Amino acid sequence: MNIYIGNLPYRISEDEIKSAFSNHGNVESVVIIKDKQTGRSKGFGFVQMPDNNHVKVAMTEMGCKELGGRNIRVNAGSKKD
Repeated sequence: MNIYIGNLPYRISEDEIKSAFSNHGNVESVVIIKDKQTGRSKGFGFVQMPDNNHVKVAMTEMGCKELGGRNIRVNAGSKKD
């Protein structure tokens, strides 16, 4: 299941996000959405976790947590290409 993460700091790495969410279960992948022209982060991304129970825990625990100096927003979501 995909978890949407918003209000990300522009300089945070996928590894930093993975590390934070890994405290709540197995993380299959992390994708930060980037501007196609500049390559800069758009300030949001997605975490893929295979276990729905871990997703629920991660969403509860990570909602409004601070990462890189910003309070992130966490919601169930799906990546749109």
